[in-house]
Amino acid sequence: MELCLYDPVAGYYSRNAEQFGKAGDFYTASDIHAVFGRLLARHFDQMWRVLGSPPEIELLELGPGRGLFARDVLDWSRKKVPDFFAALHYTPQESSPALRAKLRDRLRDHIDSGKATVPEGPVPDGRPSPILRTRPSTTPLIIFANEFFDAQPVEIVSSEGKLHLALENDRLREVWLRPAAEELKFLDSYGVRPEPGERIEVPLIAQAWITHIAQAISKGFLVIIDYGYTRAEQLSGRHRGTLTAYRHHLASSDPYQSPGEQDLTTTVDWTQIKEAGRCAGLRAIRFERLDQFLASEGLLWHFGEMFTQTRDEVESLRLSTGMRELIRPDGLAASFQVLVQEKGS
Repeated sequence: MELCLYDPVAGYYSRNAEQFGKAGDFYTASDIHAVFGRLLARHFDQMWRVLGSPPEIELLELGPGRGLFARDVLDWSRKKVPDFFAALHYTPQESSPALRAKLRDRLRDHIDSGKATVPEGPVPDGRPSPILRTRPSTTPLIIFANEFFDAQPVEIVSSEGKLHLALENDRLREVWLRPAAEELKFLDSYGVRPEPGERIEVPLIAQAWITHIAQAISKGFLVIIDYGYTRAEQLSGRHRGTLTAYRHHLASSDPYQSPGEQDLTTTVDWTQIKEAGRCAGLRAIRFERLDQFLASEGLLWHFGEMFTQTRDEVESLRLSTGMRELIRPDGLAASFQVLVQEKGS
C-alpha cells in the first residue's frame, strides 16, 4: 500500500495524472462546491477566537491534494473574516512532488503575499513524516486532515495470520505469517479477532500519526474528516475487511490490479483514533456526521444566499447538486464523520 500510493516515481499520488473529480477516480467534498471550504474557514475563525485571537496562527493541512480546499479557505477568509486572515498562515503538507507543484500554482497569489507556504515534503518511508511547520513551534496550530487517514497503509490480519506478499513467477502471491505482538495487542485493545474467512485491518501507522500530530500541537486543534466506524460497530460484525481500490469512480476489492494506478483506502477506526489522541494529550470535543456538522455551521444559509445572488441556470444546477451531496441523508457528506480534538486551549 505504501509503494502503490506513495512511491516517489510510480506511486498513485506521485504521478501527474488527475486523480480527483469527475475526470479522476474519486470526489472529495471540495470537488463538490467551494462552500465546504468556506464553512470550515468560518469554523477555523471560531477556533482562533477561542484561542484568544492570537496575532499569528498556523493552519496546517495534511494531504491537501491539488489545493482546492486551501484556496477556498484563504480566499473566503480574506474576504469575509479579515481579522482572522491577518493572523493566518496556511501550510499545506503534501508528500507528492507532482501535487506540490499543483499546490504552488493554485495558491500562487497567497504564497507571493506571504500567507501560505508549501514546504518540500519528505520522501515517504512507511512511517509518519515530520509535521512540517513553517511558523515557530509556540505559534497556535490547527491541523486539518480531510480523507487523510483512510489512505494510510495498514497491516491485514486474518485467522491464518498476518498478510505478507511474495513474488512468484512475476506475480504477487499472498502469504500468511505469524502476527507481531504489537498487532495482536491492537486487536485486543481496539478491534476484534478475525473469524475464519475474515480479514481485519490493523492501522498502526494511523495511530502513530495521531501521536506525531499531538506532539506538534502545543496549543490548538486537530480536525479530522473521514469515513469510519466505531469498535461497537466492528464488534457487531460490520467493517471487517474494508480495504478497497477505486479507479474511474468504480470500487474494487482487488488491491493487486494495476498497482500505482488505482487509489487504495480503508475505513477509519474512530475508536483507536480517539484513544490514541487521548493518550497523546488531545481532548475530543466534537464527533458527528459531516452533514450535521455542516448544517450547524450554516450550510443552508450559505446556499440560500448564493441562490438569491445567481441568475445563471448552470450555476443554480451546480448549487442544487452541491447542496444535495452535502446536506441530504443520502448525499456524500452523510457517510463521513468529523472529529475535533483540542490541546491547551
